Amino acid sequence: MRSKRFSSNSGRKLRVAWRTPHYVKSLAVSVFYAVFGLALTFACCAQSKTAEMETAATQFRGESSCSSSYCHGGAGEKHDQCIRWSKFDVHTRSYATLTLARSARIADVLHIADPVQSARCTVCHAPFQTIATNDALRKILDPAAGVSCENCHGAAQNWLLSHTRSDFTHQDRVNAGMRDLNNLYVRANTCVACHQNVDADILQAGHPELIFELDGQAVAEPKHWREGTNWSGPMTWLVGQLAALREMQWQMSLEKVPTESESNKCAALKWVIAPAGMHASTGGMPPELAIKVEKGFDITDPAGRHRLLDHYAATGTTFRDATISRALHARRAERLVLALDRLVAGLNDDSLTKRLDAPLNKLFKDAQSLPDFDPKIFADDLDGFQKVLSVNP
Repeated sequence: MRSKRFSSNSGRKLRVAWRTPHYVKSLAVSVFYAVFGLALTFACCAQSKTAEMETAATQFRGESSCSSSYCHGGAGEKHDQCIRWSKFDVHTRSYATLTLARSARIADVLHIADPVQSARCTVCHAPFQTIATNDALRKILDPAAGVSCENCHGAAQNWLLSHTRSDFTHQDRVNAGMRDLNNLYVRANTCVACHQNVDADILQAGHPELIFELDGQAVAEPKHWREGTNWSGPMTWLVGQLAALREMQWQMSLEKVPTESESNKCAALKWVIAPAGMHASTGGMPPELAIKVEKGFDITDPAGRHRLLDHYAATGTTFRDATISRALHARRAERLVLALDRLVAGLNDDSLTKRLDAPLNKLFKDAQSLPDFDPKIFADDLDGFQKVLSVNP
């Protein structure tokens, strides 16, 4: 059984929530805007941009096109996707977040008049706000719906009528424009920009710092999809971490002098994923991205996953190295506990998972607060985790 350490009732959340990038801040956002048809060319006049956006908006059909009772808004396992999404998924409340007092305070610091109208906020919290430029479009594409079906699955005009045909394969649907979320790398790119990137000034204004971890966040989300038969939790974790690392490196490239925090976050993630290896074709990643981290622990192999878990559990000595700053230790720890969590869940060993639950809880608690992080306590608790892991009952 896969762990749900990221559930809303869990104490192991490690600041996982929304993250807001600005325009074209990552590959994912670039793809997002390409799909929307928003060529953000500053040479264009405002009227031309509005016309382009309205033309692009006609490619969308809105949630109502998916939520009828005989499609995805009915009863039964294969027809209740919209019901599950609208009732239980936090993405539908992303717009409402912008109406809270905390958002108003952040906007005030940033000199943003209204967060529900500012593209810096709505690009993640209300994606349709930018293109729903008139009342007719707002009836179809309601910004207040937050993140809706087509924001993840792609504009539906070209595939809506055909995607239910029994003679259409998944590839046929993808060729028609539906986003290939069965591909883990595509899925990671769809999510990562709003869950990883955030401008320094938005952080300084009070926006929470968050962490993108594809597998744990997917487990915590009320499921309205069927997972691929060849997926595994650890593989989903690794693909997501590779996408997160790419985003961190891109963001740092924009800074003349990256902050210590940015440098430490990037270095810590590199340290955690460096030993992990997988075949690019398995996770749908570009080969050059996978090769960079293929070091000997093949995460696609159950035995390889267990060896990788053993390797991570044995890193307590590293956290006793006084030549490494406490800040970097803390960043390593916050990424390491996520790796341990997903690898333990991926072993599919209920007995071992149960025995490791208490020591893993300690590690999450140790890594919860960066300012209060104590490398020695974490190292001692990591040794305790390793001891339980190595016992064969």
